[in-house]
Amino acid sequence: MTTNNNEAAEVTASTQNKYTISKKDLPLHCPMDGMALWDSHPRVFLPMDANGKAKCPYCGADYEMVD
Repeated sequence: MTTNNNEAAEVTASTQNKYTISKKDLPLHCPMDGMALWDSHPRVFLPMDANGKAKCPYCGADYEMVD
């Protein structure tokens, strides 16, 4: 998982609204591995649309496939 500002550090879930992902992040779920989970919503698996995008129904985070 990469973030908008290309940091590779732990990300607190629901603090950003757009995440770029790669095939290694599949199957896609929110919150993702590496996100702090103590203050987040339950894990939900997200289907990607034909354009490589998904939206979390809990927090509204947008995910986009980059490769």
